[in-house]
Amino acid sequence: GVYSGRHYNTDQKLYERFTEETGIRVKLLEAKDDALIERLSKEGDNSPADVLILADAARLDRAANQDLFQPIESQALLKAVPADLRDSNNRWFGLTRRLRAPMYNANAVKPIQVRSYISLADPSLKGQLCLRNRRSVYNQSLVAFMLDEQGEAATKAWIKGMVANLAQPVFSSDTPMIRAVAQGQCGVALANSYYLGRMQAGDKGDADRKLSQKVTVSWPDPVHVNITGGGVTRASRNPSAARRFLEFLSSNQAQSGYAAANHEYPLQGFAEDPAFPLGD
Repeated sequence: GVYSGRHYNTDQKLYERFTEETGIRVKLLEAKDDALIERLSKEGDNSPADVLILADAARLDRAANQDLFQPIESQALLKAVPADLRDSNNRWFGLTRRLRAPMYNANAVKPIQVRSYISLADPSLKGQLCLRNRRSVYNQSLVAFMLDEQGEAATKAWIKGMVANLAQPVFSSDTPMIRAVAQGQCGVALANSYYLGRMQAGDKGDADRKLSQKVTVSWPDPVHVNITGGGVTRASRNPSAARRFLEFLSSNQAQSGYAAANHEYPLQGFAEDPAFPLGD
């Protein structure tokens, strides 16, 4: 059984290919990430889940801290998944990369004003910045990244400076925030790259595709990399099959399709999707 926070038709096709190649059937349950963590925790050892797939390293780490995963011994996973995209104790492994970066309207702000995360706290952007609310797991992971890069004092000052620059109250999701940038309600916002990728590809309709043309991504160096990932559950009755499933998803034959399903990046390289290549 697979509990997954991902819900894309192309994933189902990959799972069918896995079954064709291995004879291992996949029984899928899709739901919101936090609901899956809560469900697995309540089910305990009686859970039918063998694999748990979640979006965002913070959620994967939370599940690991709740003892929902078991360590995996797999040379294939160690080779396929870079060390910075997996748990140090091999409880979970990244499966796709997702990047959070400034996205700006060139009619409102200059590229030099948004070239780094720190620059978003500069007073020159007062009244120009739009952000997700602080409960967003994406923001929590970015703050953790900044703590690691800048230290506590600088990160506190950065958050305070960004709050002072807010153009309007915080957003509950990324897509409306990107629309606000395109429409000039914000000069710049921090958003996950795949949300813009969906808009650029026309996944969200032609109106959003046209709006996306007014938005430019600024890639900080280093850029904050997050992941979707998965692990074998502590309750798994089929840990060997579960390990093979994760090895398949991390393999070259599955990677580009698994990442492209949501306009994300594969674990290594950039493939043909997302709609805009890293570094543009």
